[in-house]
Amino acid sequence: MNSVASHKFSARTQLSAFLLAGTMLSAPVMAQQVAPPTVPAPAGEAAPTATTVQSITVVGNQRLEAQTILSYLRLRVGQTYDRSILDQALKDLAATELFKDFQITDNNGALTIEVTENPVINRVILEGNKRLKEDKIRPEIKLAPRQIFTRSKVRADVARIIELYKRQGRFAATVEPKMVSLDQNRVDVVFEINEGPKSKVRQISILGNEKFSDGDLKDEMATKESGLLTILSSNTSYDPDRLAYDQQKLRLFYLQNGYADFRVISAVAELTSNKQDFIITYVVEEGERYKFGDIDVKSELRDFQPEMLKTLLPMKKDDWYDAKLVEDTVESLSETAGLFGYAFADINPEFRRDPETRTMQITFNVAESPRTYVERIDVNGNTLTHDKVVRREFRLNEGDAFNSFGIKRTENRLNSLGYFQENLEIERKEGSAPDRIILETNVQEKPTGELSLSAGFSSIENFLLQASIRQRNFRGLGQQLQASVNYSSYSKSVELGFTEPYLFDRNISVGGSVYRRDLNSFNFIDNDRRTTFEQVTTGFQLNAGVPLTEFMSFFARYSLNYDDVTLDRGTYFFGDQCDPFIAGRYLCDAIGKRTTSLVGYTLAYDDRDNRIRPTRGQSLSLSQDFAGLGGSVKYVKTRVNASKHFNLGSRFILNISAEGGYIFPFGSAPNPGSDKVRLTDRFFLGEPQMRGFDIRGVGPRVIRYSVDNTDPANPIVVTETDGNRGQIDDALGGRAYYQGRIEVDIPLGTGAKELGLRPSVFLDVGSVFSVRRPELTTLATFTDPSDGLAKNLCRNSATSAVTFGSNINPVSGAVETQYQYCPTGTTSNLAPFEERFFGDTWMPRVSIGAGVNWNSPFGPFRIDFAYALRKEEGDDTKRFSFNVGTQF
Repeated sequence: MNSVASHKFSARTQLSAFLLAGTMLSAPVMAQQVAPPTVPAPAGEAAPTATTVQSITVVGNQRLEAQTILSYLRLRVGQTYDRSILDQALKDLAATELFKDFQITDNNGALTIEVTENPVINRVILEGNKRLKEDKIRPEIKLAPRQIFTRSKVRADVARIIELYKRQGRFAATVEPKMVSLDQNRVDVVFEINEGPKSKVRQISILGNEKFSDGDLKDEMATKESGLLTILSSNTSYDPDRLAYDQQKLRLFYLQNGYADFRVISAVAELTSNKQDFIITYVVEEGERYKFGDIDVKSELRDFQPEMLKTLLPMKKDDWYDAKLVEDTVESLSETAGLFGYAFADINPEFRRDPETRTMQITFNVAESPRTYVERIDVNGNTLTHDKVVRREFRLNEGDAFNSFGIKRTENRLNSLGYFQENLEIERKEGSAPDRIILETNVQEKPTGELSLSAGFSSIENFLLQASIRQRNFRGLGQQLQASVNYSSYSKSVELGFTEPYLFDRNISVGGSVYRRDLNSFNFIDNDRRTTFEQVTTGFQLNAGVPLTEFMSFFARYSLNYDDVTLDRGTYFFGDQCDPFIAGRYLCDAIGKRTTSLVGYTLAYDDRDNRIRPTRGQSLSLSQDFAGLGGSVKYVKTRVNASKHFNLGSRFILNISAEGGYIFPFGSAPNPGSDKVRLTDRFFLGEPQMRGFDIRGVGPRVIRYSVDNTDPANPIVVTETDGNRGQIDDALGGRAYYQGRIEVDIPLGTGAKELGLRPSVFLDVGSVFSVRRPELTTLATFTDPSDGLAKNLCRNSATSAVTFGSNINPVSGAVETQYQYCPTGTTSNLAPFEERFFGDTWMPRVSIGAGVNWNSPFGPFRIDFAYALRKEEGDDTKRFSFNVGTQF
């Protein structure tokens, strides 16, 4: 007998012949078996008997040993076999997935197994993937170089890649696997990916709702219908998890409005034929609306008096039933139990529904539990920050009775450090006994350094450079180190500071800084920027602080400053004297050198849940600085600040803040006729404190306008109503100021939140006022008393020139600047002008606007757009502002 049983399949350069039907994952091709047809035995003859295996030979194998191949089969030499055993041998070879061709030849018991091995994978290549990068797809692919190529692994990888795209909302994605044959029986496997468009939610239909409209219910869902109004939303793509979440949102919405029997009967998502859109259909049953019935509290805890607790419950009989209110009440009772040391208080609300009266009676059962003590405090995840920096913020110690207020306060203090992840929570775990608890703090450290670098060139500033570095957790000890350098044509400063928050591991903060600041105040003449006065400040400051209570602290400070205020002699001086016709009397009064020795204090109250990004709580502070402990400047500066944050729900945060201040001077004015408070010591208001106005754009100021002196007898003042802001615009500041702000932080979706976007809308109000009216200077035309004619004024250094009272020092009587009338018909060598004083009023300035904080790849970025609703004449407005830095 000579028969052949064989199995063959073919796959050469493209896998789609047997597999890409495999992208739809069609049924695998069944092994083809070729064998001689069975011929019935002639009548009267016996059927063929089984044959004995004489020998087994393996041919065609390259990498696999013959014994390895034989180990997969049940055939052995000396064994009897028939056609069914050979069929089983073929199936065993196919099950290994190691061969692309194989057959068994039977020569009277001498069996020859001829195989062609599957190739070895050389490379796995992805093509066409743009929306999903390789680092997202590679971990899902099980095929790898130097592995044996198998069909099942390719099919599985195709399915996993398609599933990845489905999670991204791309249900039309297809994957076509291809195989490129190489020498030495190697192949490259190529997955050609057609990502397709994102499958959007075209329509959401709700059936069965009568009490609430489709629009009301859709507003509660996270999934949104695609359209023009949602073009920027990331929630218009289909997501099965979001579909389940929306069902929970619907149920919560109805339960909050009293519909205790509400249920979602079905939620079906249908993919359109082009695989680009989904139609979601909800079928709901609203049921009847319930009210609260009798509300009771039963407590087995000794410190919990039911009658007292009942008075604290937020729900009342005959109010509409609200499941969320019940949940909040359970949480509130748990927190209250925690105040008495019961960390694991078991509070179970018992519901009794009465369909006839449509009321829900609730009994809050507080089960008996032992008073709990802190067994251990564990701190995990801090690689840079020392343990003691975390532990010193705990309001509980090991061995103390558990207290939920202490835990909450500890969480707030840790979050206020800014060293760890947002919304850090302390986990409560059962200890070694029922009355023991373990407090576990798992922290994730985040960058605490801030680096700001910028350089540029402008026609106003020329070359400018700004660099500052600040580390809020220096050496992991909670110390703060900061240094800054600023350089431009108009400002230069260097500052170095250090703060130790816990001196000798005691709750006493000390710090200090040294600085040198060169500031050039400026104004604009048309579009040209011109320096007015230059102030050079050199000094240092020392400070210390101690807590008085958990929420109140006291801070003291001392600083010594040496100031030198000068004006450009070539611009503002005539001879050796400051020229009031050019500089203005108020600037001439500001120049000089002085020393300020200042001691001050701040009394602060702060119970906000987070000092960096608060959501609730308030802060109050009173600050006073006394100048006059030595030095040449004497005054008392007082400031008051207050702010309060409200959590409006749905992650909307409202902040209301107010501040104000006043300077009370001692002693006499620097010069007769000038204000007792020097220009450089006054309050100023504008950007960035008050958005919608430019830097120092609010409050008293002197604006010098040009005078058209073509006709000396009829001079014309060119004011800003004529399209000219003025030749000179100088802010004078004031002794008093106030400012208020209302701002609402607006929550965004998950995608925007991950990008670090935090928008807000705001209203700013404020004013700075109370300064002595400066002596104004007008230089236009004057009547020559000698002939009664209107003439221009000319400067003359001759001692015999005609002088005017405003140019004579009233103290010394010395002539500071000398002028004379120009001869008839000649032109003045001084540009005519007129100064006007504006803005010294307590009347509020008001602005509204919107802004956004963005933790960009380049660092923290803040942009604001504001509009001044109310301003006073002379105020300088500005609608757009931004600043940027970085973190490390």
